[in-house]
Amino acid sequence: MFCPKCGSLMYPHGGKLVCHKEGCGFERGMTAKDSAMSRVLTEALEPPEPLVLDEIAGALPRTRIECPKCGNFEAMWYMRQTRSSDEPETRIYRCTSCSHTWREY
Repeated sequence: MFCPKCGSLMYPHGGKLVCHKEGCGFERGMTAKDSAMSRVLTEALEPPEPLVLDEIAGALPRTRIECPKCGNFEAMWYMRQTRSSDEPETRIYRCTSCSHTWREY
């Protein structure tokens, strides 16, 4: 599913494979194999649902840390695996006063 004209990755759009590289615009019809591959790629590339902090703010732990934006000394925190699995998790803070969010690696 690479563009034969410029070598960029082609994406399915409206029943065709389209090259989105600026200045190229090559298009071709989709085959059955292309259709099956695009379905697999679409499912694999769907992003995970974002964490909505407002819904669970009461359940998050709090700590004493200074907010770099307003200087408040209390923040909620949670941990996320933002890099590869052999790297440590990232601690994400949210100020209880101004809702500024920052991270600590």
